[in-house]
Amino acid sequence: MRKPLAAALLALVITGAGAAPAVAETRSAAGAGTAATASGTATVQAVDFAGTVSLSNCSGSVVRFPRSADGDPALVLTNGHCLETGFPEPGEVVVGQSSSRSFGLLDSAGTRVATLRASKVAYSTMTDTDVTIYQLTRTYAQIRSSYGINALTLADTHPVAGTAIKVVSGYWKRIYSCAVDGFVYRLKEGDWTWKDSVRYTSACNTIGGTSGSPVIDNATGKVVAVNNTGNEDGGTCTVNNPCEVDANGKVTVRQGINYAEETYLIPACFGTGNQLDLSASECTLPKP
Repeated sequence: MRKPLAAALLALVITGAGAAPAVAETRSAAGAGTAATASGTATVQAVDFAGTVSLSNCSGSVVRFPRSADGDPALVLTNGHCLETGFPEPGEVVVGQSSSRSFGLLDSAGTRVATLRASKVAYSTMTDTDVTIYQLTRTYAQIRSSYGINALTLADTHPVAGTAIKVVSGYWKRIYSCAVDGFVYRLKEGDWTWKDSVRYTSACNTIGGTSGSPVIDNATGKVVAVNNTGNEDGGTCTVNNPCEVDANGKVTVRQGINYAEETYLIPACFGTGNQLDLSASECTLPKP
């Protein structure tokens, strides 16, 4: 797991990996999202840091769903293993847990412009996927009015192999560029198993602290996954050394390759007012 900073720093000291990977970008652009050209044609601006956040030990982003309203309470997306109360156990789903966790909101250049605060953990699990979604004390409209920053939108369709993507780490203020290499039937790490995970091409050499980073489709500017792990040492199915398991049970280890968990299933589980509704007919997220 691309976990917590204490472990990340220890790993960097031991391995000498403190230098930014060659593929990590620290540049920024005008702001992710869509804009109109002089001819009136819609275009997607380059991906930058706007809307991403830094946590105490991980990365994350302010996100909205296709049906979210500006007056809805804003949400922050990160990993299940970034939950401040510790890793959820296999089979455990956390819903509505009180939280006052703080997040550093970044602008397009990666500058921290505000501190946002959670009111609760709306949803968290490490079963089938690896996500935590925090509800904030401010609405999307309030954040935009105060800081000029829009939330990132979660795509509600399955990502596509070969898609050019960027993994944007609010913690490290680095952007990794690569592509979706393919999908993993089951990704197993320690006691946890994730379904239909995204495998990156080798250029996304993410490190500890990038856990929870949004994975953004270059062409649409939408979030298609959340960065979560990588095989560091060539181990088989152990913590920090996930293995791929296909539908026939064959195990494959890819040392140095990193992974993310898809997010397209999440919007169907949130209804009016950005409120969690695990009973919704199209919601397939694990339930308590």
